[in-house]
Amino acid sequence: MGLKSYDIQMQLLRNLNTRLTYIRRPPHKNLYTRSKLLPKHQLRHFSKAQTVDMTLPQPSSHVSSQSKDVWSIVNEAGAAMEKESGKPVINLGQGFFSYSPPDFAIQAAKDALDVPMFNQYSPTRGRMSLRSALAKAYAPYYGRTIDPETEVVITSGANEGMYSVFTGFLDQGDEVIVFEPFFDQYISNIILPGGKPVYVPLHPPADAQKRVHSAGEWSIDFKELEDAITPRTRMIVLNSPHNPVGKVFSKDELLRIGDLAIKHNFLILSDEVYDRLYYTPFTRIATLSPEISARTITVGSAGKTFAATGWRIGWLIG
Repeated sequence: MGLKSYDIQMQLLRNLNTRLTYIRRPPHKNLYTRSKLLPKHQLRHFSKAQTVDMTLPQPSSHVSSQSKDVWSIVNEAGAAMEKESGKPVINLGQGFFSYSPPDFAIQAAKDALDVPMFNQYSPTRGRMSLRSALAKAYAPYYGRTIDPETEVVITSGANEGMYSVFTGFLDQGDEVIVFEPFFDQYISNIILPGGKPVYVPLHPPADAQKRVHSAGEWSIDFKELEDAITPRTRMIVLNSPHNPVGKVFSKDELLRIGDLAIKHNFLILSDEVYDRLYYTPFTRIATLSPEISARTITVGSAGKTFAATGWRIGWLIG
C-alpha cells in the first residue's frame, strides 16, 4: 500500500483501539452496545449506540499497544468545543496554519496539475527536479555541494520521512534517545519498527517559575545524556528549532552531541522542520564536521516552510 495510505490506516486503527479501551467484554456476551458502558459526558458525542463484535480479528499488538496520540486528542477536543460553543477555536499548540500558502506555491501547484506526468507515479526517491532544488537550497548552509542523486530523498511529509529512517536503521530492541518534551509522533514511529525510546529531559532554568525566561535557557545535563547511552543505542533524535519548547541548540551543545555520536557510533536524526520559521542564522549539526555529517540525517518539511501541511511533502538529506 502507499505510504500515505498506510498513515491513514494506522490512524484509523489507533482510533479504533482507543474506542475499544472504553469497553469491557461481559463473560456471557459477544456483542454489546457502547452506550451502556460509556460515561454520560461522552455519550453526547454519539448520535446512536455503536455495536462492536469482539469475535472479529483485532488490531495487532504493534497497534493495540499504542496510546492515543496528542494530535488526535487535541483535534477532537477542539472540534467538540467548537461545535458546542458555536465559536471558532484557535489552536496554538500544533504546527498547522490558519492562512494559505504563498501565491507562487499555489500557482505552481495549479500549473503542475496540467502536466500529465505530474499526475502519475513519482520516482521512488522523488522527482529529480525537486531533489536538485533542495540540494541547491541546502548547499550554502552545508558549505559544500550536495548530491541530489545520493543525498536527497523526498517523502510523504516529514513524519513519514522520520518513520522511514527508524524502519531502515532500527532492529528489535535498538534504543533511540529522545529529548523531552517532544513531538508525540516520535514515540510511535520508534516503537512500531521495534525500537525503544529512551528519554532524556531538557531542563528549564531553576527559577523558571519566578520570571519570564527564553527557550534558549532550557539546557541538557550532559551527564544524564551520556548515562542514557548503552550498547543498544542506535540513534538520537535532535529537534532544533525545538517543538514544543522553541529552543535552538547552541553550537557548543551540538558539538557535544556530535562528539557523543562519534564516540559511541550512533546516528543523529536532526528534525529541522521549523528552520524557516526561525529568522536568525543558526548552526545545523550536519555542518560541524565531516565525521558528524556522516552520521546525520536531516529532516525538512515543505508543509512548515510554505504553510502547506496538507500537501504532505517532506525530505531527508544525508
